[in-house]
Parts: sequence; structure tokens; C-alpha cells
Amino acid sequence: MLNKTIGLAIAATVATAAFSGQAMARDQIRIVGSSTVFPFSTAVAEAFGSSGSFKTPVVESTGSGGGLKLFCSGVGLDTADITNASRRIKQSEVDTCAKNGVTEITEVKVGYDGIVIANSKSAPVFDLTKQQIFMALAKQVPVDGKLVDNPYKTWNEIDPSLPNTKIEVLGPPPTSGTRDAFVELAMEGGADEFEMLKALKKSDGNAYKAAAHSVREDGAYIEAGENDNLIVQKLEANPDALGIFGFSFLDQNADKLQGSHVGGVEPTFENIADGKYGISRSLYFYVKDAHVGKVPGIKEFLAEFTSDKAFGEFGYLTEKGLIPLGEAEREKVRSDALELAPLKLM
Repeated sequence: MLNKTIGLAIAATVATAAFSGQAMARDQIRIVGSSTVFPFSTAVAEAFGSSGSFKTPVVESTGSGGGLKLFCSGVGLDTADITNASRRIKQSEVDTCAKNGVTEITEVKVGYDGIVIANSKSAPVFDLTKQQIFMALAKQVPVDGKLVDNPYKTWNEIDPSLPNTKIEVLGPPPTSGTRDAFVELAMEGGADEFEMLKALKKSDGNAYKAAAHSVREDGAYIEAGENDNLIVQKLEANPDALGIFGFSFLDQNADKLQGSHVGGVEPTFENIADGKYGISRSLYFYVKDAHVGKVPGIKEFLAEFTSDKAFGEFGYLTEKGLIPLGEAEREKVRSDALELAPLKLM
């Protein structure tokens, strides 16, 4: 305990030193992170900036993993104040933050989002099961009781009811929270439909995770970077392709794209909100508490983001595709955010 106390004291000293001589050297909040949370954060930043009291925050889309890496790099005005994430922060990332002096973090849960598998409106709507998604995109799949390199080239090879078109799916890279959530919710859900993989889950968790989470690398899955708008453009140009991204992007491009049904359920605002749609996740942002009071407006930005007019049931973020939290949860999130409640992963 003594060593831990000394370590935290040193980290606090380092954090204080990082700001010495820099106080008020930056008058704009800097936000990095998830491409999924980016449009919500940008909308709040613009509303916040338009009040005239503070400058509009700078928001960068770096991906959840990339944003957390930047956020955890240290304390000081050359580091990010807030990072957006389309998945929860990992313990390993909290440990990295602590090693670099970022010891006080506040977590703010923004709302919910669905992960959609969409295609051009000029093509038929897909109706997929999680098992079919796994069979299409896993690096290895069960065949005759063994895991083999994925042999499926067209959708109808997986199931005759699916189109006789090449499997071509554009999706996020490993640094993306959307990718993390997709493999956990969709791929793993599909893997669990195979008895041999269910047995492997019990006997060797690491081997199971490697099988369930590994995406094929033979060209059927194409990493399209962190720019979801680029995926939208490519889907318009190629009606045979599918793309993976957050519901908000489908909602904003509903004139061009349509979401595949998963397990017979359409990805709609209502189906995600009530839990019927099976590939949905929570969205977050994380605040570096040491920067509060050093960079103007952080607490006021938190108040704007967690206001009912922003992330409430009828707030302006719902117009961007955010699925709001329930009223009681919103109240707790708001209270914890404004009090800078310490992050608790357990």
C-alpha cells in the first residue's frame, strides 16, 4: 500500500509539474476518439461554442483505441482533455493511463448505438443470423468438426437463401471500438451457435476467443479505416458490398443505404432502444480530471452534453441517431459527470 501511495503522490506531482508555466496556454477543449461518437460530440461542441462563453472544442476522429492511447499518454496541455469511445475503457488502458500520470478519470455514458450491416438501397435487403455473419467473416470456421481457413466466397455458399454474390464487407480496423463491439456481439454470438466452439469456450477460453474474434484476411473483409463516410461512398458505388458502422451513420444516410435485418429484426431506433436488435452497445467519453480548471470550459461542456436538451429523450442528439439512456440513468450520469466521479470498472 505504501508503494502505491508513493506512486500516486509522484504521479500527482508530475501532473502538477506538467502544467507549471503552461496555465491557460490553451483556451480550447481538445477531444479525440471514436468515429461513432464523433458526430454526437461535434454537435455538442458546436452548441457549446455557440453560447459565446467558450471557444468551440476541437473534436478529432481517431478511433476509440487511438483516442484512448492519446488520452493516456500523459497530463499537460499538449495532451487530450477528453476521449470518445464506442466501447468501455479496458483495464489495460487504465493501467497505461496510471503509468503516465493520468490517475483521475471520469466516465460519462452517452447513450446507446446499434452496429449495422448495411448495403445500397439499389440492392436487396439482407436478412442474416449471427451464425451466418460469423461464417462469412471469421478467419477460420468449423467444417466437419475441425477449424479450417474460411472457404466461403459467396453468400449463397453459406446459405442458399442468401444472394449469389461475392462476400465483400467493408468495416473498421482493429483500433476501432465499433470493430471491438462487432466481434464481441456479432461474431462471438455466431460462434456460440457451433457446438465445437461452445465446447472450446469451456475448455480453452483463449483458443475460443482467437477463433471467435479473428476476422478473415483474404480480401472478403476490407478494412476501410476510421472514416465511416468513406464506407458509405463505397457502398453507393458497389451495390454488392456490405458495410459495418454505427446506426447513426445509417440514420444519416437513410436515403442511400438500408440496414440488414439480424435475426429477423430491423436495425431501427425503436428496436435498438428496447433491446430487440441484437448488435447494440453503449457509448462513452472519458474526462481527464487533472485538466479541469486548467483548460477553460470542461465542466460547462459536461453540463451541456448531459443536459436533457442534448442527450435527453427528445434532445438534439437523438436527431443525429443517438439512442438515449432511460431517465433515471441519465440523472445518475449527469450527477456523476458534474461531480467528476472517479472511474470504477468493477
